[in-house]
Amino acid sequence: MSQPFVAQFDPVAFHVGPVQVHWYGLMYLLGFFFVAVLGEYRRRRGRLPVSRDALGDLLFYGMLGVIVGGRIWYMLFYYEGGIGWIWREPLVLFKVWDGGMSFHGGLLGVLAAGWWWSRRNALHFFDTVDFVAPLVPLGLGLGRLGNFINGELWGKPAHHAWAMIFPGAQAEDVAWAAAHPAWLPQLQQFGGLTRHPSQLYELCLEGGVMFVVLWLVSLKPRPRYLVSGLFALLYGVFRFAVEFVRVPDAQLGYLFGTDWVTMGQMQSLPLIVVGLVLIAMSRRAPTLPLASPS
Repeated sequence: MSQPFVAQFDPVAFHVGPVQVHWYGLMYLLGFFFVAVLGEYRRRRGRLPVSRDALGDLLFYGMLGVIVGGRIWYMLFYYEGGIGWIWREPLVLFKVWDGGMSFHGGLLGVLAAGWWWSRRNALHFFDTVDFVAPLVPLGLGLGRLGNFINGELWGKPAHHAWAMIFPGAQAEDVAWAAAHPAWLPQLQQFGGLTRHPSQLYELCLEGGVMFVVLWLVSLKPRPRYLVSGLFALLYGVFRFAVEFVRVPDAQLGYLFGTDWVTMGQMQSLPLIVVGLVLIAMSRRAPTLPLASPS
């Protein structure tokens, strides 16, 4: 067997004096940049009847929603120390550069920000969500790229030609090889097991495929709820599927005594249901007319 690719990168992109700038943080900044550029492109084509300043407010509040909601949700449901961090080490909540963000929490944060902004601007909440949904996938994909560079959220052992070794998974590799002796030769030869690059699967599906589908669908005015429903449905299905080859968070493991149900799947099921309901609602919903950009 030829030497497999070893997914090992320096998580620090560069230094500004004593400050370390991490790739993970840069991916978020780049994602927000794309959201702003694409949002202005859609606004100028009349997809939301607001001014440039109002759109800037929406994007700013949405950015806060992503960071605050994503971080708090992660700390409540995924943090390895449990919720005891609230009174033991509350400042850990702000260490976002170390990773640890939840999409589902970020989504709730964005929805809360969008609801508040929509009320202030006298717009239907789902007209706002339909406008924002096609802007999000590129940011999602970049976030998964950040996970890959960080060497986290790897997949299960696999013999595929594109499978990779993740040095951070060494303890899991040893335990897996002990339970599955057929993997011992690979562990002894390369010092690790080849695994699914599940972060890259999600980059392609949640980032690439979702962006193409939602962007093409939204090129023309569509009935209210349709684009939002497609976003929820696609993300829920893609995330649920990838979880089958992704190792669950070590502090959680599999749920309900199974060897396949994960927290990510449980939190994605409601999105699938919501997506189907919204798509059904769109069949009788009005279509927002194009507005003159201001």
